[in-house]
Amino acid sequence: MQKLAVHFWSIFFVAIGLAIFSHKVFQLGMPVVPDATTETWTIQAKLSFNGNGRNIKASMAVPNITPGYIKIDEHYISGDFGLNAKVRGDNKTAVWAKRKALGEQILYYRTTITRFNVATKWASVPDYPQAPEFVEPYATAVNKIIEDVRSQSADTASFTYELINQLRSSDKNENISLVKSLARTDEQMANLITKLLAVAHIPTRNVWAIELTDAANDVIPEVFIQSYNGDEWLTFNPKTGVSGIPKGYIVWKVGNGSLYTLKGGDAAEIKFSVTKSFIELLEVSKLAAKKDKAILGKLTLFSLPVHKQNTFSLILMVPLGALLVVFMRTFVGVQTFGTFMPILIAIAFRETQLLWGVILFTVIVFIGLLIRLYLERLRLLLIPRLAAILVIVVILMLVISYFTSRLGLDRLLSISLFPMVILAMTIERMSITWEENGAQTALIQGFGSLVVACLGYLIMTNEYLTYLMFAFPEFLFVVLGICIWMGRYTGYRISELFRFREIQSSN
Repeated sequence: MQKLAVHFWSIFFVAIGLAIFSHKVFQLGMPVVPDATTETWTIQAKLSFNGNGRNIKASMAVPNITPGYIKIDEHYISGDFGLNAKVRGDNKTAVWAKRKALGEQILYYRTTITRFNVATKWASVPDYPQAPEFVEPYATAVNKIIEDVRSQSADTASFTYELINQLRSSDKNENISLVKSLARTDEQMANLITKLLAVAHIPTRNVWAIELTDAANDVIPEVFIQSYNGDEWLTFNPKTGVSGIPKGYIVWKVGNGSLYTLKGGDAAEIKFSVTKSFIELLEVSKLAAKKDKAILGKLTLFSLPVHKQNTFSLILMVPLGALLVVFMRTFVGVQTFGTFMPILIAIAFRETQLLWGVILFTVIVFIGLLIRLYLERLRLLLIPRLAAILVIVVILMLVISYFTSRLGLDRLLSISLFPMVILAMTIERMSITWEENGAQTALIQGFGSLVVACLGYLIMTNEYLTYLMFAFPEFLFVVLGICIWMGRYTGYRISELFRFREIQSSN
């Protein structure tokens, strides 16, 4: 029964940790490696016009809902114009105003976006349109086209696709040719398609989109068509009939109106430019989690103050060090001074780096152990003896720091930060083991503790593991589950295979 409970809890904790990790990676897009980058595009809209000395009021459509993308930032560059940005339905409009503007005026809007799969939904629910009227002979041709399309479709999506397909077909059809003569440009063709869909009582609207390129000026917005099927808006390319907004396009405006309006000025012109750059993927995922209101995305340590982040980045590595100690003692059979002593030694090595840390640790412990053995002859009580050892450790640290400073060894100057209590407790623990179990056992456990501490240092200073534990602290559940699972292991250790090899060879 206990064994079953151990398996249950170990699997339970590991599953929780991996589930949260998978959600952050696949749903929130958090990177699993540090310094991962992703593409970003900066889009600039430039509205220029001439002021004629009267009051100016200019408005420009700016991105609001951007399926497949997320806005990192946006800026309005308006000089001495007043600015008011407002959202209405699926659209967002920037409105600039100024009294008595004269001469050339330039207004800018700039936004930086990146590709990100954040759930988006169109907010507007349309009214079903009145059928527009066409004069003859266009009315008869339109009715015939609608009748043919309806017979070859089953729903709104197939009806829209079939209508676009017939209008773009090269087949010689008198009705199609007659109706197509009403549209000479792509924008006029998109408007014609929306009118024909309105004849079939299908709500429609135009969608203006900007193509994202590496670097381009004078980018011309393209028009797409959306039809409403009673539940959601469906987007179609009026040139091909293909559904959906093509990859590499960002929605700029929804609706049939113009991209901008101007009152009090003339010679207005709008131009778009696009450039590509890169940004850290982690910053994007944090922004997306905030905007998507994801609870797990908000449970991040990156929102803490920097000094606390540094503290937790160390604390979160301690369980990995403990997991290493459990593995080395349970499966390998390395003898150490307890469970936490090698971890504390590994933390101490972070101050001096590994090589100098091993040298300093060995020298101080050796000298301290000799002095500790002498103090034993004085028959001191435990607490005064520990205090004396601590004082001796401090003296040794001062002496080593003084002479290394004379030699110009800067790394050894960090001995002043070396944890004194760890050294004192190690000396005390080693001397007690020496007295109770002999010199051989004390040296074996001391060497084992040093080996495990060195391995723990390599793990606890690994940048990749440090990032994983800090960005995904749910791995603590995984470590907990593995520790519980290893707690039931009662088989042979690797060291025991060598220890009993003569018995195995005799069998």
